Amino acid sequence: MELNASYTSLVAVGDSFTEGMSDLLPDGSYRGWADVLATRLATAAPGFRYANLAVRGKLIGQIVTEQVPVAAALQPDVITLVGGLNDTLRPKCDMGMVRARLEEAVEILAPSCKTLVLMRSPGRNGPVMERFRPRMEELFSLVDDLAARHGALVTDLYGAPSLGDPRMWDVDRLHLTAEGHRRVAEAVWQTLGLPPESDWQAPMPASAPARWVRRRIEDVSFARQHLVPWIGRRLTGRSSGDGRAGSQFDAELGKAFWITPQELGTPGPVTGWRRLDG
Repeated sequence: MELNASYTSLVAVGDSFTEGMSDLLPDGSYRGWADVLATRLATAAPGFRYANLAVRGKLIGQIVTEQVPVAAALQPDVITLVGGLNDTLRPKCDMGMVRARLEEAVEILAPSCKTLVLMRSPGRNGPVMERFRPRMEELFSLVDDLAARHGALVTDLYGAPSLGDPRMWDVDRLHLTAEGHRRVAEAVWQTLGLPPESDWQAPMPASAPARWVRRRIEDVSFARQHLVPWIGRRLTGRSSGDGRAGSQFDAELGKAFWITPQELGTPGPVTGWRRLDG
């Protein structure tokens, strides 16, 4: 089966989930599901263009203000929008505001691209998931409603047992591993109507439960390295994304730029990307 040749450009909008944490590369940068998806789309689309504008820690209001107008101006074939989950994980969350800003984002993005993809995000099984589940489900209900009203597609990852498996999540318990990101890329790929290459919902192989002592050591390490700093940022109003820009956003020029595969001519495997200016 051949790739749908109409998908010649992709812009990704969102927070750390779309930026690619914790799919860490040897050079210290992040890859993530959006980069994996772009690489796959580029293999059969000559001159494919891609821009990832997502920045870790961003709330829905920041995403709408900082990323949405930039993405809309690029007029791509596909835009992916994932946002609002950081808001729902805050102790105090104005769901009315989240609803209004997410609706604003969709109203701007839907007319600016051929295909808008929204997402019902995955969650790691555990007490944190249970505490914030009502807010998350309210957010995802809105995602479904907005998609129906604006003709957007929805990649439904919420509740998928494969992505709820703690082994799919990094030690910070907030971000997916490389395997988790790969599965999300496959799920979005299938949402776009492209032929499946793997079963992203397949369960992880069975493994013996971790011993009690090991679990407690991991809990202490998690609290010291990740939970305490996260709480500190919440109390001081700081964000992990402060001072950062999206991978394809030039902060000095104040505008986004495209990247395209280094290889010219015949489509094929992507070995690297180069910046397109102008």
